[in-house]
Amino acid sequence: MTVNFNGVVRMMGILLIVLACCFLPSLIVAMIYGESESFRSFVLTAVPCILIGAILKKITRPSLADLKARDGYLIAALGWMIASLVGAVPFVISGAIPSYVDAFFETCSGFSTTGSTILADIEPLPRSMLFWRSFTHWIGGMGIIVFIAAVLPSMGIGGQLAASAETPGPTLDKLSSRYSDTAKKLYLLYTFFTLTQTLLLVLGGMSLYDSLLHTFGTVGTGGFSAYNASISHFTNPYIHWVITVFMMLCGINFNLYFLLGKKNGIKSFFRDPELKLYLLIIFGASLLITINLMTTGTYDSLSDCIRDSTFQVTSIITTTGYMTADYDLWPTFSKMLIFMVLLTGACSSSTGGGVKIIRILVSLKMVRRGFSLKLHPNRVVTITVGGKEVPQEVATNIANFVFCYILTAFCGFLLVSFNNLDLVTTVSSVLTCLGNAGPGFGLVGPALNFSILSDFSKLVLSLLMIAGRLELFTFFMLFSPRYWNSNKA
Repeated sequence: MTVNFNGVVRMMGILLIVLACCFLPSLIVAMIYGESESFRSFVLTAVPCILIGAILKKITRPSLADLKARDGYLIAALGWMIASLVGAVPFVISGAIPSYVDAFFETCSGFSTTGSTILADIEPLPRSMLFWRSFTHWIGGMGIIVFIAAVLPSMGIGGQLAASAETPGPTLDKLSSRYSDTAKKLYLLYTFFTLTQTLLLVLGGMSLYDSLLHTFGTVGTGGFSAYNASISHFTNPYIHWVITVFMMLCGINFNLYFLLGKKNGIKSFFRDPELKLYLLIIFGASLLITINLMTTGTYDSLSDCIRDSTFQVTSIITTTGYMTADYDLWPTFSKMLIFMVLLTGACSSSTGGGVKIIRILVSLKMVRRGFSLKLHPNRVVTITVGGKEVPQEVATNIANFVFCYILTAFCGFLLVSFNNLDLVTTVSSVLTCLGNAGPGFGLVGPALNFSILSDFSKLVLSLLMIAGRLELFTFFMLFSPRYWNSNKA
């Protein structure tokens, strides 16, 4: 089985054209605020994208029906790389981020909804550049290929195979028999969350511009803000709670929301084992942190303590990365809980990143089965989730993913350690980028940024962001000789 380069090249052409269209909202913002340099940079990036995309479409056959799963992996990985490479160009042309490596890091962080930044001072950036920076969260949150499929139904099965490789996004085979209809339903829900949160933030006193930017970062679970102080810039507790709720909602499996319209949908929704563990972790960790902060005298106000604890736990577990408090200054017990939820991540088929709650749940059940088999070697012990048996293939894939995740993290530790920074900074920078979480600890903590790293480390972390967003296998598979060997299936 060989790679269908005709189909892959055609998909890249489509991607470039759609990406050029995605610059349009930022162009409008640049016009509104009279930012001529930004306007020029978007035009100089969009026009070549349209021309190159049109040429690639012209020289390739129109049918995408013969794409295979192998092609889907290449389309997804290559698509995310191209989007990040192209999306960085306006920052460089406009001078907002002069270094291309820095701009690439920022754009990878945007599209992968990581939220890590190299910007020490965000607020002087042109408003249109800040808008584009946050809009990449909105595009990447649901998935670049899913976004394309929602606006181009003609992609057919080829688009479905490519989007299936974007596994952090919602599962695409349960909502409709037609893939394009499924993508549209998901984006309608995504848009509903976006419009609803934007309206609620405006009602809370935010400007429309700020509401849009922070909504993009919330529903996409990305975390880019227009202010150096992130959400703590806003002193209204109402705004903090609105963002907390929507971060929590967007960290839930999007497929569950479609159960609510069915008979006994509410019961089915709350009976989902992954959702129950997700909520248990959020409320349990928030309660423990609140107790720890109050008993150590870190906070005087209980209401402020509850609000900041819940906000930060929700922000980190959903891998959003917004902040209302510098948790790096909290007691060690509270910081350890934040670190633990950073490792779990959000629910499967959500816009969040990380290992995912369902994998944690199945892994715990596998450990329990291991203990049971030690005591009763001849006993048949099945792993069940929600009353359904987990197939052995799925359990094996989860085990493989966890091992690959650990191996990738350790390789990242070694590569970033060439910066000769302290252990906490080195480890957390890798884990937060691989898990698409945003801020880490130490010198890359919530009040600081990643600008202290070398260009080499920034490139390593940029690739880790994309690899983490594509759940590792889709990205690293392309580096395997077996993938490119036509004699191997």
